[in-house]
This record gives sequence, C-alpha cells and structure tokens, in this order.
Amino acid sequence: MMSTSNSEITYLPAHRLAADIAARRLSPVDVVEAFLARIGTHNQKLHAYIDVYADDARLAAEAADKAIRSGHAVGPLHGVPIALKDLIDLEGRVTTGGSMAWRDRRSPVTATLARKLIGAGMIVLGKTHTVEFAMGGWGTNEHLGTPWNPWDLGVPRTPGGSSSGTGVAVASGMAPWGIGTDTGGSVRLPASWCNLSGLKTTIGRVSTYGILPLAPSLDTPGPMARSVEDAALLYGAMPGADPRDPRTLSAPPQPDVMPSLRRGV
Repeated sequence: MMSTSNSEITYLPAHRLAADIAARRLSPVDVVEAFLARIGTHNQKLHAYIDVYADDARLAAEAADKAIRSGHAVGPLHGVPIALKDLIDLEGRVTTGGSMAWRDRRSPVTATLARKLIGAGMIVLGKTHTVEFAMGGWGTNEHLGTPWNPWDLGVPRTPGGSSSGTGVAVASGMAPWGIGTDTGGSVRLPASWCNLSGLKTTIGRVSTYGILPLAPSLDTPGPMARSVEDAALLYGAMPGADPRDPRTLSAPPQPDVMPSLRRGV
C-alpha cells in the first residue's frame, strides 16, 4: 500500500481511485475513512449530506478489501465510494425528497440504479441534500438547509439544483463522484455552478425505479464528477434494462464511450 494523505485521497480522480484500489495501492478502508473524515470536517458548514452512513460504509469497505485481497473483486469500481441524491431509495433508509414532511419516510425498496452501483462494488457514503421534491434550479431548501457552494467559503452562494448536495459533495472532496437526477437541468445546473462534469442521460438508458419522481416522462438520473472521464466511467455502470421501468426495455445497447474520450469533436 502506498502512503497517501487523506486530503490527497479525497481529491484523486475517481478513475485513479478505482485503479489504485484494484492494484492494491490503496485500501477501500483507507479511502472510505478519508472521505468520512472530510465529511466530518466540512459537512456542517457546506451542508452537502443530509444523512451519512458511516457505519455501513466502513463495513462495506472492509468487505470490499477482503474481496479484492482474495481475488474476488466484482469489477473495476469495487471499493470506490459514491454519494446519492436524496431522491434515490435504499430499503430501510430515509428518503425525504428534500421535504420535512417525509423526514421519517423509510424506503420500502432499493432503487434499481442504487442496486446496480452497489452490485458493482461501490460504497454509498450517504444521501445528499436536494431542493424540496426536486422542484427548483437554485439549490435552495429553507426547511432542511441549502448546501453552500464550496467555491466561495466567505459568502453563502447557491450551488444550483436540484441536485445541490451531490454537486457540493463532489466539488468539495466529500465524495469522488455522485448521482443526481435531472428533469430540466437538475444535474447540469449544479455541475456548472460547482465546476463539475454532469450529464442528463437519455430517457430509457437508466432505470428510474425507486427514484422519487418530479415529471416521470422527463426525469433521468445522471453522473456528477470532477472530470468528463470520471463522469463517463460512472455512467458506464448505470444503464441497463429493468422490467420495472418499461422505458429501459427498448433502449439499444450502451456503447463503450471511454475509448473516444480523447478524440476531437
């Protein structure tokens, strides 16, 4: 294992984290601890996370470490942490949708997307703040709190929304990447305002089952990351047919976009 400080770990590109974990240069345990430490230091001011799953993340990191050491990694993203917008259900966990009215609402199911990401070995650090019911582009939430754009710590500036918490978490090094949702700009706005790469995915590419809807015919989940390469890598783990979301059943196979990232447009 190489010696890397917590601050270095939390600002490594996600694709580097994945490669270093796979090569056993970094341990998932050390990576998760680095992000949890940064969350503990900065989340009170930046307000990116509404819930942090520290205990579960540590257990998942230990399991990932054992699997990788024994040659049983489930894929190239095994052991990499991720943040999820608080519209995405995890069975037994609270999904508020940014509303005080749902502060005690426990999810009856796990969203297909969350199941795919966890199945790929990723470790959920927690849920991130959102505009109430995802209905707004500024990123503000007067009831549960507005995340603070980390690019100006002297003045409270809005981060864009509605995937405000994911944008702030990724931009501030409290997650290497994360998932937002986009109906009319809710990934693209916070990505732009927080200096990230974000993608509104094509309808039907990624299942929305288990994700609280705003406008079901327009809603899509999307990756948010600090580079196009990381966003593309995360997006590659997201698509797939899901019988619980009929729109995904007719989507053509997702091409591998990674080889074309270096080409000119």
